[in-house]
Amino acid sequence: MSDDRKISVALEPEQIAALEQAVDAGEYSSSGEIVREAIRDWQLKRSLGPGDIARLRQLWDAGKRSGRPVKFDIGRTLTSARKSRGKTAE
Repeated sequence: MSDDRKISVALEPEQIAALEQAVDAGEYSSSGEIVREAIRDWQLKRSLGPGDIARLRQLWDAGKRSGRPVKFDIGRTLTSARKSRGKTAE
């Protein structure tokens, strides 16, 4: 038997609309799935120490300072990786 329990949470209309939109778009199978994912993310954030969070902020800031984003090209990346290993094709 499952130890899952149901709880009730009051949400703002905008939050409910966002949940419904994500489910309708097929991103999630239910609003409960979204809430469970949000709680897992919250638990992970709480498990990080202050040093971890500071390091993530540093990395985020460094990424923003690194320049404009460019479209990711998997073919170019794989070609570069193969060349660095001495291969030209697979």
